[in-house]
Amino acid sequence: MRAVALLLLLAGPAVAQDLASIRPLATVESPTLLLGDIFDGAGPRAGQPVGASPAPGRRMVLEASQLMALARAHGLAWRPLSSYDRAVVERPGRPVMPAEIADTLRPELLRLGMDAEAELDLGPLLPPMVPPGAVLRLAAEGLAFDPTTGRFATTLVVMAEGMPVQRQRLAGRAVQTVPAVAATRRLAAGEIPRPADLRPIRLRAERTRLGLAERPDQVIGQQLHRPVAADSPIALADLGPPALVERNALVTMLLESPGLSLSAQGRALEAGPRGGLVPVMNLASRAVIEGEVIGPGRVRIAPGATPLRRP
Repeated sequence: MRAVALLLLLAGPAVAQDLASIRPLATVESPTLLLGDIFDGAGPRAGQPVGASPAPGRRMVLEASQLMALARAHGLAWRPLSSYDRAVVERPGRPVMPAEIADTLRPELLRLGMDAEAELDLGPLLPPMVPPGAVLRLAAEGLAFDPTTGRFATTLVVMAEGMPVQRQRLAGRAVQTVPAVAATRRLAAGEIPRPADLRPIRLRAERTRLGLAERPDQVIGQQLHRPVAADSPIALADLGPPALVERNALVTMLLESPGLSLSAQGRALEAGPRGGLVPVMNLASRAVIEGEVIGPGRVRIAPGATPLRRP
Protein backbone atom coordinates (compact mmCIF):
# COMPACT_ATOMS: atom_id res chain seq x y z
CA MET A 1 0.00 0.00 0.00
CA ARG A 2 3.03 2.34 0.18
CA ALA A 3 2.85 2.72 -3.61
CA VAL A 4 -0.87 3.58 -3.39
CA ALA A 5 -0.22 6.21 -0.73
CA LEU A 6 2.52 7.80 -2.86
CA LEU A 7 0.23 8.06 -5.88
CA LEU A 8 -2.49 9.62 -3.71
CA LEU A 9 -0.08 12.38 -2.71
CA LEU A 10 0.88 13.01 -6.35
CA ALA A 11 -2.68 12.98 -7.67
CA GLY A 12 -4.29 16.30 -8.52
CA PRO A 13 -7.48 17.67 -6.97
CA ALA A 14 -10.82 16.09 -7.79
CA VAL A 15 -12.32 17.17 -11.07
CA ALA A 16 -15.49 16.07 -12.74
CA GLN A 17 -17.75 13.93 -10.59
CA ASP A 18 -18.51 10.47 -12.01
CA LEU A 19 -20.86 7.97 -10.47
CA ALA A 20 -18.88 4.96 -9.31
CA SER A 21 -19.22 1.85 -7.18
CA ILE A 22 -16.60 -0.35 -5.64
CA ARG A 23 -15.83 -3.83 -6.87
CA PRO A 24 -15.92 -5.94 -3.69
CA LEU A 25 -13.74 -8.65 -5.22
CA ALA A 26 -11.45 -8.07 -8.19
CA THR A 27 -8.98 -10.41 -9.87
CA VAL A 28 -6.05 -8.78 -11.66
CA GLU A 29 -3.21 -10.21 -13.71
CA SER A 30 -1.14 -7.09 -14.33
CA PRO A 31 1.59 -6.07 -11.86
CA THR A 32 0.07 -2.56 -11.90
CA LEU A 33 -3.23 -1.86 -10.12
CA LEU A 34 -5.61 0.37 -12.07
CA LEU A 35 -8.45 2.55 -10.84
CA GLY A 36 -10.90 0.47 -12.89
CA ASP A 37 -9.78 -2.65 -11.02
CA ILE A 38 -11.25 -1.15 -7.85
CA PHE A 39 -14.18 0.99 -9.07
CA ASP A 40 -16.91 0.28 -11.58
CA GLY A 41 -18.00 3.42 -13.46
CA ALA A 42 -14.56 5.03 -13.37
CA GLY A 43 -15.06 6.20 -16.96
CA PRO A 44 -11.98 7.47 -18.81
CA ARG A 45 -9.99 7.27 -15.57
CA ALA A 46 -10.35 3.48 -15.39
CA GLY A 47 -6.88 2.98 -16.86
CA GLN A 48 -5.22 5.30 -14.32
CA PRO A 49 -2.49 3.44 -12.32
CA VAL A 50 -2.97 3.70 -8.56
CA GLY A 51 -0.16 1.44 -7.31
CA ALA A 52 1.29 -2.03 -7.47
CA SER A 53 -0.92 -5.10 -7.64
CA PRO A 54 -0.53 -7.84 -5.03
CA ALA A 55 2.26 -10.34 -5.56
CA PRO A 56 1.23 -13.47 -7.53
CA GLY A 57 -0.90 -15.71 -5.39
CA ARG A 58 -1.59 -12.94 -2.85
CA ARG A 59 -4.44 -10.54 -2.09
CA MET A 60 -4.80 -6.92 -1.04
CA VAL A 61 -7.61 -5.45 1.08
CA LEU A 62 -8.54 -1.76 0.66
CA GLU A 63 -10.54 -0.41 3.59
CA ALA A 64 -13.28 2.24 3.37
CA SER A 65 -10.95 5.12 4.27
CA GLN A 66 -8.46 4.14 1.57
CA LEU A 67 -11.21 3.77 -1.01
CA MET A 68 -12.60 7.18 -0.10
CA ALA A 69 -9.17 8.77 -0.51
CA LEU A 70 -8.71 7.13 -3.93
CA ALA A 71 -12.15 8.26 -5.12
CA ARG A 72 -11.50 11.81 -3.97
CA ALA A 73 -8.06 11.95 -5.55
CA HIS A 74 -9.36 10.84 -8.94
CA GLY A 75 -12.63 12.76 -9.03
CA LEU A 76 -15.00 9.84 -8.52
CA ALA A 77 -18.35 10.42 -6.82
CA TRP A 78 -18.23 7.63 -4.30
CA ARG A 79 -18.78 7.49 -0.57
CA PRO A 80 -18.80 4.46 1.67
CA LEU A 81 -22.15 3.24 2.89
CA SER A 82 -20.48 2.09 6.12
CA SER A 83 -17.06 1.70 7.65
CA TYR A 84 -17.21 -1.96 6.66
CA ASP A 85 -17.04 -1.21 2.93
CA ARG A 86 -13.90 -2.72 1.46
CA ALA A 87 -12.45 -3.98 -1.82
CA VAL A 88 -10.44 -7.18 -2.08
CA VAL A 89 -7.96 -7.46 -4.95
CA GLU A 90 -6.54 -10.90 -5.79
CA ARG A 91 -3.82 -11.85 -8.21
CA PRO A 92 -3.57 -15.40 -9.54
CA GLY A 93 -0.34 -17.26 -9.10
CA ARG A 94 1.08 -20.72 -9.35
CA PRO A 95 3.67 -22.28 -7.07
CA VAL A 96 7.11 -23.10 -8.35
CA MET A 97 7.13 -26.90 -8.18
CA PRO A 98 9.80 -28.75 -6.17
CA ALA A 99 10.78 -30.65 -9.32
CA GLU A 100 11.55 -27.34 -11.07
CA ILE A 101 13.77 -26.30 -8.18
CA ALA A 102 15.49 -29.70 -8.08
CA ASP A 103 16.17 -29.54 -11.83
CA THR A 104 17.91 -26.20 -11.27
CA LEU A 105 20.02 -27.39 -8.32
CA ARG A 106 21.00 -30.84 -9.57
CA PRO A 107 23.59 -29.85 -12.24
CA GLU A 108 25.35 -27.55 -9.78
CA LEU A 109 25.32 -30.15 -7.00
CA LEU A 110 26.70 -32.81 -9.36
CA ARG A 111 29.53 -30.44 -10.17
CA LEU A 112 30.23 -30.17 -6.43
CA GLY A 113 30.43 -33.95 -6.00
CA MET A 114 26.87 -35.16 -5.38
CA ASP A 115 26.09 -38.79 -6.29
CA ALA A 116 24.27 -38.86 -9.63
CA GLU A 117 21.62 -41.21 -8.20
CA ALA A 118 20.91 -39.11 -5.12
CA GLU A 119 17.43 -37.73 -4.48
CA LEU A 120 17.05 -34.10 -3.43
CA ASP A 121 15.13 -33.45 -0.22
CA LEU A 122 14.20 -29.75 -0.14
CA GLY A 123 12.84 -29.91 3.41
CA PRO A 124 9.80 -27.88 4.54
CA LEU A 125 9.60 -25.72 1.45
CA LEU A 126 7.32 -22.69 1.09
CA PRO A 127 7.23 -22.56 -2.72
CA PRO A 128 7.53 -19.12 -4.31
CA MET A 129 4.58 -17.96 -6.42
CA VAL A 130 4.81 -16.72 -10.01
CA PRO A 131 2.22 -15.45 -12.52
CA PRO A 132 0.45 -18.30 -14.34
CA GLY A 133 1.81 -18.79 -17.84
CA ALA A 134 4.84 -16.57 -17.28
CA VAL A 135 8.21 -17.80 -18.51
CA LEU A 136 10.07 -18.91 -15.39
CA ARG A 137 13.82 -18.73 -14.82
CA LEU A 138 15.52 -20.09 -11.72
CA ALA A 139 19.09 -19.75 -10.54
CA ALA A 140 21.11 -20.76 -7.48
CA GLU A 141 23.38 -18.22 -5.81
CA GLY A 142 26.12 -19.12 -3.36
CA LEU A 143 25.45 -22.87 -3.44
CA ALA A 144 27.34 -24.77 -0.73
CA PHE A 145 27.43 -28.58 -0.53
CA ASP A 146 28.94 -31.05 1.94
CA PRO A 147 29.48 -34.44 0.20
CA THR A 148 29.93 -36.19 3.56
CA THR A 149 26.53 -35.29 5.03
CA GLY A 150 24.78 -34.54 1.73
CA ARG A 151 23.54 -31.19 3.09
CA PHE A 152 23.39 -28.11 0.89
CA ALA A 153 22.30 -24.49 1.18
CA THR A 154 21.73 -21.80 -1.43
CA THR A 155 19.78 -18.71 -2.35
CA LEU A 156 17.12 -19.51 -4.94
CA VAL A 157 16.62 -16.68 -7.44
CA VAL A 158 13.16 -16.63 -9.03
CA MET A 159 12.64 -14.58 -12.20
CA ALA A 160 9.39 -14.31 -14.14
CA GLU A 161 7.70 -11.67 -16.27
CA GLY A 162 5.25 -9.49 -14.37
CA MET A 163 6.94 -9.65 -10.96
CA PRO A 164 10.11 -8.40 -9.31
CA VAL A 165 13.00 -10.80 -8.85
CA GLN A 166 12.55 -12.93 -5.73
CA ARG A 167 15.29 -14.43 -3.60
CA GLN A 168 14.59 -17.21 -1.15
CA ARG A 169 16.99 -18.98 1.18
CA LEU A 170 16.88 -22.73 0.68
CA ALA A 171 18.48 -25.64 2.56
CA GLY A 172 18.16 -29.34 1.94
CA ARG A 173 19.86 -32.70 1.65
CA ALA A 174 21.01 -35.08 -1.08
CA VAL A 175 19.70 -38.52 -0.05
CA GLN A 176 21.33 -41.74 -1.22
CA THR A 177 19.07 -44.13 -3.17
CA VAL A 178 19.21 -47.82 -4.08
CA PRO A 179 17.72 -49.66 -7.08
CA ALA A 180 14.53 -51.71 -6.73
CA VAL A 181 11.84 -53.30 -8.89
CA ALA A 182 8.17 -52.26 -8.59
CA ALA A 183 5.00 -53.82 -9.96
CA THR A 184 3.22 -51.84 -12.69
CA ARG A 185 -0.11 -53.39 -11.62
CA ARG A 186 -1.49 -55.48 -8.80
CA LEU A 187 0.02 -58.94 -8.97
CA ALA A 188 -1.80 -61.87 -7.37
CA ALA A 189 -0.21 -64.68 -5.43
CA GLY A 190 0.81 -67.47 -7.80
CA GLU A 191 1.43 -65.14 -10.77
CA ILE A 192 4.67 -65.28 -12.72
CA PRO A 193 5.60 -61.65 -13.53
CA ARG A 194 6.42 -60.70 -17.11
CA PRO A 195 8.62 -57.78 -18.22
CA ALA A 196 5.56 -55.54 -18.76
CA ASP A 197 4.54 -56.13 -15.12
CA LEU A 198 7.74 -54.56 -13.76
CA ARG A 199 9.54 -51.25 -13.78
CA PRO A 200 12.84 -50.19 -12.22
CA ILE A 201 12.66 -47.60 -9.46
CA ARG A 202 14.98 -46.05 -6.90
CA LEU A 203 14.21 -45.86 -3.19
CA ARG A 204 15.77 -43.87 -0.40
CA ALA A 205 18.42 -46.10 1.17
CA GLU A 206 17.50 -44.96 4.67
CA ARG A 207 13.89 -46.11 4.24
CA THR A 208 14.48 -49.35 2.34
CA ARG A 209 14.31 -52.79 3.96
CA LEU A 210 16.82 -55.44 3.03
CA GLY A 211 16.00 -58.20 0.60
CA LEU A 212 14.23 -56.28 -2.18
CA ALA A 213 14.70 -57.29 -5.80
CA GLU A 214 17.07 -54.83 -7.48
CA ARG A 215 16.79 -55.99 -11.10
CA PRO A 216 13.89 -57.24 -13.26
CA ASP A 217 15.78 -60.44 -14.12
CA GLN A 218 15.56 -61.43 -10.44
CA VAL A 219 11.75 -61.41 -10.72
CA ILE A 220 10.90 -62.45 -14.29
CA GLY A 221 10.06 -66.16 -14.45
CA GLN A 222 9.67 -66.50 -10.68
CA GLN A 223 6.34 -67.17 -8.98
CA LEU A 224 4.87 -64.88 -6.34
CA HIS A 225 4.05 -66.38 -2.95
CA ARG A 226 2.11 -63.24 -1.94
CA PRO A 227 0.13 -60.54 -3.76
CA VAL A 228 1.95 -57.30 -4.59
CA ALA A 229 0.17 -53.94 -4.83
CA ALA A 230 0.68 -51.72 -7.87
CA ASP A 231 3.78 -49.49 -7.58
CA SER A 232 5.08 -51.53 -4.61
CA PRO A 233 8.60 -52.99 -4.54
CA ILE A 234 8.97 -56.76 -4.71
CA ALA A 235 10.80 -58.73 -2.00
CA LEU A 236 13.01 -61.65 -2.98
CA ALA A 237 11.53 -63.66 -0.11
CA ASP A 238 8.13 -63.47 -1.83
CA LEU A 239 9.46 -65.18 -4.96
CA GLY A 240 10.22 -68.77 -5.81
CA PRO A 241 10.52 -71.17 -8.73
CA PRO A 242 7.21 -71.57 -10.57
CA ALA A 243 5.12 -74.56 -9.52
CA LEU A 244 4.95 -77.33 -12.13
CA VAL A 245 2.36 -79.12 -10.05
CA GLU A 246 -0.57 -77.25 -8.52
CA ARG A 247 -2.35 -78.21 -5.34
CA ASN A 248 -5.23 -80.70 -5.92
CA ALA A 249 -4.15 -81.16 -9.55
CA LEU A 250 -4.14 -84.60 -11.15
CA VAL A 251 -0.63 -85.90 -11.74
CA THR A 252 1.10 -88.91 -13.20
CA MET A 253 3.05 -90.88 -10.60
CA LEU A 254 6.16 -92.58 -12.04
CA LEU A 255 8.07 -95.37 -10.35
CA GLU A 256 11.25 -96.35 -12.14
CA SER A 257 13.93 -98.85 -11.21
CA PRO A 258 16.28 -101.04 -13.25
CA GLY A 259 14.11 -103.14 -15.54
CA LEU A 260 10.87 -101.70 -14.16
CA SER A 261 8.71 -98.69 -15.06
CA LEU A 262 5.26 -98.14 -13.52
CA SER A 263 2.83 -95.26 -13.65
CA ALA A 264 -0.36 -94.40 -11.81
CA GLN A 265 -2.79 -91.53 -11.45
CA GLY A 266 -2.57 -89.41 -8.34
CA ARG A 267 -3.66 -86.09 -6.86
CA ALA A 268 -1.09 -83.60 -5.59
CA LEU A 269 -1.95 -82.41 -2.10
CA GLU A 270 0.46 -79.44 -2.32
CA ALA A 271 1.93 -77.30 -5.09
CA GLY A 272 5.56 -77.78 -5.96
CA PRO A 273 8.29 -76.48 -8.32
CA ARG A 274 10.68 -78.63 -10.32
CA GLY A 275 12.73 -80.67 -7.88
CA GLY A 276 10.33 -80.02 -5.02
CA LEU A 277 8.89 -82.81 -2.87
CA VAL A 278 5.08 -82.97 -2.63
CA PRO A 279 2.66 -85.40 -1.03
CA VAL A 280 0.59 -87.25 -3.64
CA MET A 281 -2.47 -89.43 -3.11
CA ASN A 282 -2.66 -92.58 -5.26
CA LEU A 283 -6.22 -92.51 -6.62
CA ALA A 284 -6.40 -96.31 -6.74
CA SER A 285 -5.07 -97.19 -3.27
CA ARG A 286 -5.80 -93.84 -1.55
CA ALA A 287 -2.32 -94.06 -0.04
CA VAL A 288 -0.36 -90.79 0.30
CA ILE A 289 3.28 -90.90 -0.70
CA GLU A 290 5.95 -88.28 -1.23
CA GLY A 291 7.26 -87.68 -4.73
CA GLU A 292 9.64 -85.38 -6.57
CA VAL A 293 8.23 -82.99 -9.19
CA ILE A 294 10.05 -83.70 -12.46
CA GLY A 295 7.84 -81.83 -14.94
CA PRO A 296 4.39 -80.34 -15.50
CA GLY A 297 1.93 -82.77 -13.91
CA ARG A 298 4.61 -85.45 -13.37
CA VAL A 299 5.90 -86.78 -10.02
CA ARG A 300 8.63 -89.40 -9.54
CA ILE A 301 8.27 -91.86 -6.69
CA ALA A 302 11.49 -93.26 -5.29
CA PRO A 303 11.79 -97.07 -5.20
CA GLY A 304 11.03 -98.36 -1.72
CA ALA A 305 9.15 -95.20 -0.67
CA THR A 306 6.64 -95.86 2.08
CA PRO A 307 3.22 -94.22 2.38
CA LEU A 308 3.06 -91.13 4.53
CA ARG A 309 -0.44 -91.95 5.66
CA ARG A 310 -3.43 -93.96 4.54
CA PRO A 311 -7.01 -92.68 5.00
